[in-house]
Amino acid sequence: MIEIKKYKLDNGLRLIVHQDKTTPLAAINVLYDVGAKDEDESKTGFAHLFEHLMFGGSKNIHSYDEPLQKVGGDNNVWTSNDLTNYYITLPAANLETGLWLESDRMLELDFSQESLDIQKKVVVEEYKQRYLNQPYGDVPLLLRPLAYKVHPYKWPTIGADIKHIEDANLEDVKNFFYSHYAPNNAIISITGNVDPDETFELVKKWFDDIPYRDVIQRQLPEEPVQDEMRELTVERDVPSDMFQMVFHMCGRKDDDYYAMDLLSDVLSNGSSSRLYQRLVKQKKCFTDVHAYISGDIENGLFTFAGNVSDDVLIYDAEKAIWEEIEEIKATIVDEYELQKVKNKVESTLTFSEINFLNKAMNLAQFELLGEAEDINKEVDRYQKVTAQEINACANKILEERNCSKLYYLSTAKKGKIC
Repeated sequence: MIEIKKYKLDNGLRLIVHQDKTTPLAAINVLYDVGAKDEDESKTGFAHLFEHLMFGGSKNIHSYDEPLQKVGGDNNVWTSNDLTNYYITLPAANLETGLWLESDRMLELDFSQESLDIQKKVVVEEYKQRYLNQPYGDVPLLLRPLAYKVHPYKWPTIGADIKHIEDANLEDVKNFFYSHYAPNNAIISITGNVDPDETFELVKKWFDDIPYRDVIQRQLPEEPVQDEMRELTVERDVPSDMFQMVFHMCGRKDDDYYAMDLLSDVLSNGSSSRLYQRLVKQKKCFTDVHAYISGDIENGLFTFAGNVSDDVLIYDAEKAIWEEIEEIKATIVDEYELQKVKNKVESTLTFSEINFLNKAMNLAQFELLGEAEDINKEVDRYQKVTAQEINACANKILEERNCSKLYYLSTAKKGKIC
């Protein structure tokens, strides 16, 4: 049981504090309720761009890293289609330094053309290295717009087009900042060797004067139900063929989410799972193959992906996956197999709660989803899933009309695809 105390400032900022006396450290996690799904379709990649801009200096503090490093702190950030998450770890005695830094960049960034130009170059280079010049790197750029036609999940967090970042100007980034980076659009979670009420007073000291802002209200378009299979074939200079297909599924808040997650685990969690044992070890169709869910807050994707063995046709490898799909749709998972994956989930969740930084991140995300206290119900929700519910979910989504397929072919194997 993770015990927490919750507070809220007058400007709308939410605070969650968990005291952990087993460590001399503390974590400050600042979650902003803004992700790639909040971007303009003609100006994508901005949420990720702010990963870099937020470290480029704020209104009163020109160097973010230097004062943090002087007090023994470390920091990082990650962005998804749903949210942006900044975090700091530092000695608990120096907690106020971290709050000072985070409050100043929430107040206002150092919006300068020089800073923007520097960070744009960094992001453009990252785009090229990770998505354009890396084997299989462009898969998200190909598959997302194949699966999504309306919803903003149709582009990855890096953006739909590198030109959107290249063309970003100061007015664009200022508008994005003041429309999303606000105390009333943020959740701070603090864990470690801290006193909750004293921590609240420090947060109030540094954040209370930041003004409430008019955050853009989300009005996301609803993705139409897919009613026919879609497919795309590309050829690239890569070591082997790669096959990937996705099915639309529910979102993170849906009751079916836990059954969907366990369905993916039955298929592909570990070396004893169905796909690995049958398609890698026995049939040798793939050198590796996985099934996993996106975990998005809105309706997400259930994915099958694998690298095809050199002497196997990609279409034969695909056929082997469909055979596994038909089997799990036609039969009920036995109790031993189901309990095995439930135990793995429980151990993963339990171990994740040992680390004070993980707890800070998870508490903020659960608060965004509904209530931070729900973190203590997560294991029970997985344990209550029945084999019949897993079967029902498989039959609900794993249909050809709900499927988008990507044949990612190696030019070296061109003679083997016909």
